[in-house]
Amino acid sequence: MKLQVPFQQVDVFSNIPFKGNPVAVVLDGNDLSSDEMQSIANWTNLSETTFVCKPTDSQADYKLRIFTPNNELPFAGHPTLGSAFAVLKNGLKPKISGRLVQESGIGFVTIVSEGDKLFFTLPESNVRSIDHVDVNDLANALGVDSNNVKASLIIDIGAVWMTLQLSDEEMVRRLKPDMEKLTALTPADVTGVTVFGRTSTNTDTLFEVRSFAPSEGVPEDPVCGSGNGCVATMVRQLQLISDSSYIASQGYCVGRDGRVEIRYQENGDILLGGHAVTCVEGQINIGE
Repeated sequence: MKLQVPFQQVDVFSNIPFKGNPVAVVLDGNDLSSDEMQSIANWTNLSETTFVCKPTDSQADYKLRIFTPNNELPFAGHPTLGSAFAVLKNGLKPKISGRLVQESGIGFVTIVSEGDKLFFTLPESNVRSIDHVDVNDLANALGVDSNNVKASLIIDIGAVWMTLQLSDEEMVRRLKPDMEKLTALTPADVTGVTVFGRTSTNTDTLFEVRSFAPSEGVPEDPVCGSGNGCVATMVRQLQLISDSSYIASQGYCVGRDGRVEIRYQENGDILLGGHAVTCVEGQINIGE
């Protein structure tokens, strides 16, 4: 029996089609098995594909399952925003106006709308040192001299990233990672490596970011929400700025132009968000 499910492809962190980070959103995943979801994610071959399902808890507006081409993730940033954008565009009425609650593998994630932008509250973070991988080896795999690594931490916000601060944006842009070496150096419980460097003063952005997750089937994520969430956590942890907000740029090296907005709240929360735009609408046919 053929099953037809509605589908959208949304570009996140840009309001210009084909400039952000695409996520495939299957708007009704209730009748799909986990194997079918994984097959669809492998077929779309995007960094993530999501499936919107009925929530199992009355607090949530919907449940979201997130898959890379290789496996399921408990949480990811740009799929969270892209899926929220898609369900709102398709008529979902939140239980609380202007506020969505997403049920995910890490619990509940709150998403708020602000004009034409969406923001989510970062999950509580866990920060630790990188002590199981030699940072010199990691720098070598990234294609940078270890002297240009200013700081390094493992940060867990549901997705886990080895997060490195480099000397500046040009150092970030010049990276030519060896994906085999990065895969070998990435522990099983870590998504990949996110790097960032400070930008020049004549731009609207404060940091340039890149994210690599070859062990997840994603050599370079064009504009990574969870990676930027880890950067935001590290920026606050190391007190790198005094302002309560900033904008990061990501995607330059892969022909994209994403902008990720970070806001530090007085209560300690970190909000992460930006624009989104629909690029593709249709349906996926499953079965004979």
